[in-house]
Amino acid sequence: MKNTVLITGASSGLGKASAKLFQQNGWNVIAAMRSPENETELNLLENVLLVKLDVINPQQIQEAITKGTETFGSIDVLLNSAGYGLMGVFESSNPEQIQKQFEVNVFGLMNVTKAVLPIMRTQKKGIIINISSFGGITAGPFASLYNSSKFAVEGFSEALHFEVSAFGIDVKIVEPGSIATNFRSGIEMVQNTIEEYNTELAAFIPKFTKRTEHLSKATAEEVAETIFGAATDQLSKLRYVIGEDAQFYIDLKNKNSEEDFLRLMQN
Repeated sequence: MKNTVLITGASSGLGKASAKLFQQNGWNVIAAMRSPENETELNLLENVLLVKLDVINPQQIQEAITKGTETFGSIDVLLNSAGYGLMGVFESSNPEQIQKQFEVNVFGLMNVTKAVLPIMRTQKKGIIINISSFGGITAGPFASLYNSSKFAVEGFSEALHFEVSAFGIDVKIVEPGSIATNFRSGIEMVQNTIEEYNTELAAFIPKFTKRTEHLSKATAEEVAETIFGAATDQLSKLRYVIGEDAQFYIDLKNKNSEEDFLRLMQN
């Protein structure tokens, strides 16, 4: 009997690359996305089921899982790939933007996970893979909302790992660096309305780019390989870092004193 993976955010980026890779390796794929009617590639593949699922819609979550299990019988791996980045000046953000960032990146991920856990507990096996980022370990200027949402994913995943391991369920975190993907229709920017931030805001992207321009960035396909490895390696391993830039920032924090880390990030 084939294994089955449920992938949220499967219409683009890491989700789509992962859906293709799992399918190529003989898995059943429940490809969950907000607009399956617009999909033109995954719908042509054998053993791929498209389901409508916006992670902030509890009814769609349950309907997608029901349809998937009725079709394939089980869910062996859940890949929580749906997410986006809200970047910009925190002080200029509005409550709706803050709420949406956490609804998608944190609460949506939690709700999909909660809906899948009874299936995995019953079958006494399963793997939950949550997409985080090096930004779930290190934080930088003008990414306070995105960083805080990914810090939440890290803490949730680590705690859940201990909580469900007795049921034969593993929880794993994949931490990519910068990737050229359609990151929920791109990164959403907060429009800055406070003049005092303009100088630092203008300097931020060149500074960020220069710091890692010599390092290789992982492709969506390479991240998908890491995800597939996490799903199949049978290792008791929590975190998977992919991309030289991701490792650079994680090492910058973990291998330096806090004083040095703060100084290096500000230079």
